[in-house]
Amino acid sequence: MRQILSLAFGPRGQRLLISVTLVIMILLTFASQLEIFAFGVITRKGPDVFEVFAPITEGKLQPGDEINFPQVEERWNEIMGETSKPLTLKKTERYLARTKETDFVGRVMGRINFSDDLTHLAYFLLFVAFFKAITLFGYRFLNRLVAIRISRDLRQDYFEHIQALPMSFYSEYNMGTLSTRVVGDAAMVAEAVNASLINYIQTPFTIVTTLTICFLTSWQLSLIVFIGMPLILFPIFSLAKRVKRVSRQIQVSQDRFASVILDFLAGIQTVKMFGMEGYSLKKYQEHNNKMAQLEIKSARYDLSTRPIVHTLGMFFLAVALIYGLYVLQMSVSEVLFYCGLLYVFYEPIKKFAEENSHIQRGIAAAERIREVMDLKPEIHDHDGAVACTSFQDSIRFEDVWFKYGDEWVLRGVSFTVKKGQTVAIVGPTGSGKSTIVQLLPRLYEPQRGKILFDGKSLEAYTQASLRDQMAFVPQRPVIFLDTVAENISFGRPHKQEEIEQAAVSAHADEFIQRLPLKYQTELSEMGKNLSGGQQQRLAIARALFKKAPLLVMDEATSSLDAMSEHMIKTAIEELHGKVTQIIIAHRLSTIEDADVIFYLEKGTLIAQGSKQELMQTCSGFKRMWELMHANP
Repeated sequence: MRQILSLAFGPRGQRLLISVTLVIMILLTFASQLEIFAFGVITRKGPDVFEVFAPITEGKLQPGDEINFPQVEERWNEIMGETSKPLTLKKTERYLARTKETDFVGRVMGRINFSDDLTHLAYFLLFVAFFKAITLFGYRFLNRLVAIRISRDLRQDYFEHIQALPMSFYSEYNMGTLSTRVVGDAAMVAEAVNASLINYIQTPFTIVTTLTICFLTSWQLSLIVFIGMPLILFPIFSLAKRVKRVSRQIQVSQDRFASVILDFLAGIQTVKMFGMEGYSLKKYQEHNNKMAQLEIKSARYDLSTRPIVHTLGMFFLAVALIYGLYVLQMSVSEVLFYCGLLYVFYEPIKKFAEENSHIQRGIAAAERIREVMDLKPEIHDHDGAVACTSFQDSIRFEDVWFKYGDEWVLRGVSFTVKKGQTVAIVGPTGSGKSTIVQLLPRLYEPQRGKILFDGKSLEAYTQASLRDQMAFVPQRPVIFLDTVAENISFGRPHKQEEIEQAAVSAHADEFIQRLPLKYQTELSEMGKNLSGGQQQRLAIARALFKKAPLLVMDEATSSLDAMSEHMIKTAIEELHGKVTQIIIAHRLSTIEDADVIFYLEKGTLIAQGSKQELMQTCSGFKRMWELMHANP
């Protein structure tokens, strides 16, 4: 519960909006009570003959169901005295005010005196109707607005936070889980905030004020409320724990369900090629049925509370009605007014169960979001870190060790890359090549050793400025749902000429010119309307557009045909000496002219030198080169 309130009233909480919402909630409660009072005024009629001429006991009228003529004569003289004037309603009401225990509605009406002019009553009823309509709209609209803004802020904070988390975080959590938490859980938390305002502020206020009016109307009938309260609250709190437990199970199931869908969509080609649609459907059906069973269980708990509370409430309402009419001898208008108050009293209690279900779901969702929000970035800018404004000298690895979990991926790697060089990193799969280029921009931190950039440790620079000196082409290019031009510029200020120049250098301009709107063509999700080679050339154009002094290419030509590969090789040669290039490649033809080639095996740097030197001194590199030419 504390987490829910911290999200509502925290640094980014909607404090002013929530405060206004609370005021409207209180006014809505008053409007509901006024509505019941107006109903009591309408149903209230003048005194009947059995009330006016009833016997008096201990100075108070005791209405019954029979009268006799001596009582009528005696009462007439008491009201009118010796005068022979006719009996009027005003004189009768004044007399009853002295001798009868007046109910709450009667006392209020005595002060306002609606009976003199029915136009006053009409104005009052119109006022109550408009007041209720305005407060009801304000209440519902502001509740919705609070939910929208809290959900918006929570999604924003969540996204900002996960951007700062290390790459290891994305290895531990699947995409289905992360997307569900940022959308579904945020909505549940916002709904829980609204439910908390209702249950813990509006409901207590409604109960206290309405119960006070109930006591002013009839303290005897109000005792029934105290008898019924424990019986009503018991099912609410007993079922709340079960709702929270099932809500957690549903959210975990939704994560897995989302992951199954994402896996199917990502691997649809593999599924169809292997003819495994039946297997995928069975797997989907199992998760779908499991989630449906949990939702049925949750619905059973959710929907059972209100009928139970409603049944108990109607029972005590009927008891109050019978007791007031036949035991306390209250008038019909008094009893109806009191029953109306009981409705106002019990209605938020009945809703309490439903709102409590929303709160329990929100608490479970908040715990899941907090699980991510409480994670601290392992990589952060150190105190005194400065901006890296240029690359002047060299990059040096000094005895660098790195491991994922318990497995060492790099073992004491040391080498130097000088400014303007084109270096290549080669070796068998799993030798640690890609890990090296992920350590450079501090996506990961080495467990031992250090990496120097122009003689300073990477930690001496801010992360953003360090990464600004590097352009990166991944093995699997990412194409965003945007235009070709925006994919190349990638959020950076640009001129059309600069975009086209980068595309020409990456040999992407030739296929871009064939697109319907050329550089303004909207690309599909993940670039599905481009071939693999076209996607990779577009990623290379993005890297060249950045004009960073250091260009890192991780298997950048793996999806290119021979002609495209030749074009990229030409582009690499044209950049020689202009930028520092670090190239990871299995296809050695693209790096045969590299200044230095580093050969790794099992995380250890085995050899370094030019192609000719490695052919003579490194058997592993020689074997790779010969295999490549044996299988062109």
